[in-house]
Amino acid sequence: MNLLFRILNALSRPQRRGILLGVDVAVVPLAYVFTLAVQQRLETIPTFLANAVLILPLLMVLTAGISTFLGIPNIRLNSYDMRGMGRVALLSLLVAMCNVALHQVAQAQLNGGTYVVFGIVYFVFSGFCRIFLLELTLAIYRHQQPRRRVLIYGAGTTGMQLARALASHDSIEPVAFVDDSPALQGLTVIGLPVLRPVDIAGIVRDRNIRRVLLAMPSLSQPKRMQIARRLEKNNVEVQALPSFAQLIGEEALLDKLVPIPPAQLLGRKAVQADQPADGAGLAGRSVLVSGGGGSIGLELCRQVLGCKPTTLVIFEISEYALYEAEKALQPLAEEVGAQIVPILGSVTEPRLVRRVLHDHGTDVILHAAAYKHVPMVETNPLVGMANNVLGTWTLAREARKAGVARFILISSDKAVRPTNVMGASKRLAELVVQDMANRSPDTVFAMVRFGNVLGSSGSVIPLFQEQIARGGPVTLTHHEVTRYFMTLEEAVSLVLTAGSFARGGEVFVLDMGKPKKIIDLARQVISDQGYSVRDETHPEGDIEIQVTGLRPGEKLHEELLIGEGHITTPHEKIFCAHEASLSEIEVAAAIRSLREAVATGNDDAALAVARRWVEGYGAGVVRGETAEIV
Repeated sequence: MNLLFRILNALSRPQRRGILLGVDVAVVPLAYVFTLAVQQRLETIPTFLANAVLILPLLMVLTAGISTFLGIPNIRLNSYDMRGMGRVALLSLLVAMCNVALHQVAQAQLNGGTYVVFGIVYFVFSGFCRIFLLELTLAIYRHQQPRRRVLIYGAGTTGMQLARALASHDSIEPVAFVDDSPALQGLTVIGLPVLRPVDIAGIVRDRNIRRVLLAMPSLSQPKRMQIARRLEKNNVEVQALPSFAQLIGEEALLDKLVPIPPAQLLGRKAVQADQPADGAGLAGRSVLVSGGGGSIGLELCRQVLGCKPTTLVIFEISEYALYEAEKALQPLAEEVGAQIVPILGSVTEPRLVRRVLHDHGTDVILHAAAYKHVPMVETNPLVGMANNVLGTWTLAREARKAGVARFILISSDKAVRPTNVMGASKRLAELVVQDMANRSPDTVFAMVRFGNVLGSSGSVIPLFQEQIARGGPVTLTHHEVTRYFMTLEEAVSLVLTAGSFARGGEVFVLDMGKPKKIIDLARQVISDQGYSVRDETHPEGDIEIQVTGLRPGEKLHEELLIGEGHITTPHEKIFCAHEASLSEIEVAAAIRSLREAVATGNDDAALAVARRWVEGYGAGVVRGETAEIV
């Protein structure tokens, strides 16, 4: 077999055409002799063969010419279809007519039925020889490279077209169909049995299946993903196939997971906060953005550059995020003539912070660096508290010493009577900034409190889209859970505009309208992706919404302010409040206790600091039990 493989590979294209032409010619005497054997009496056959000594060579030469003219030797063995067989049928007809003419010239007449039988036999023999050559060639190749056995899920039009295409494939062997339709189960379609999906585990094991091809392009993507997940449990590779009509452009071939404009999901008109004429006080200034590689920090950097600062310092702990941020912002900086300074490090490092503020003469700090992923901070409370609280304290303290003009903390609505570690850490950071504001005549300290930012890293929209891409379900913890939402552009515009209003110690909040139900948001995302919700009233829908149950300590509804009173600002959609704060001694005691907890690696001591000083984060909050919905 190895010798045959080497010979086959060594054949040139003209040599292969010559072999196929030789087959067409060699079939002529075989068909002639076979026809005489079945059509004539045994004692007359020698007489006819004697007459054929001159007829057969001429007929073979004519056959070679006709076959070449029709281009039959140019057709690849594995490409024969109805058109190819039609050419062979035409060749058989013309060869039979030539046979009639030659016998008339030689005056060796046969009865008319013999010529008809000869044409039919020639057609059958020619087709048989090609099938034999194809199977021999495939056997040689398969011996060198064993075929991968595949199962086709879906016995419809696309599945049958796929099976036909793979029938002569060198390395893939379709073994069977699987189809959900009971009407097809148990039938044989183009030589392959149609089996039941419930038997797939046994089919995969008994038939040595390593790959399943999903040939159901009419199904929605979520349903295909649900089937794929079930199949992958049987340790098989799963691949999905579009329809042939889609491949040639007759039908749309679309990826439904297209980005959704965040403003579309707000349920209100997006707030446009026009910047003051002086660029929110940033024009010609040196601005530092901590956490500048995150989603909020990066948008802050973009809008800061629009205000034409002289220097933009990007302070980021992630090397990759810092690299991507600098790459994205450099063209914008060149347009406005600003210098970008990337700083790799943590805001908890006082010497680094002190050097950066001194070297670049920082005028304004926008502090967005924080660990904000609620479950992750819940699992790692000590690191979260150190970064969010001690990092803010370090940066604020060094800003005051360096004479920075303005310091704006990016906070969260989860800081209001928090029930999780992340929210408690953000509230402690606010108390630190409030304390600095009370005793810093030269530096303006203020805070901006966000709701949930649509489209930011770790937010609900990317999570829902990821769950939809997997075929569902989309999960939330309670039917009645609500959250305030804002777009990334709104959030950053609020920071810059509110920062220009700051006089010291304020908490600025955006009027975000009514909170939005998470379940309504989930339904809207599913609908905007082009799918339908599957529930009791719509069992044929694409995506199921599952309610997992509200976890201990988790809020049904978030709040924006700790107190009741708030005042307006020059912008109708931005208001501010002066909330109760801790004394300088109390803040110092909290920071000292937290530093001791970090130094000794004591999680419980760090959480005790939060319970001692943060309103709402007290008894009943058990570490590890709180989790965030979005």
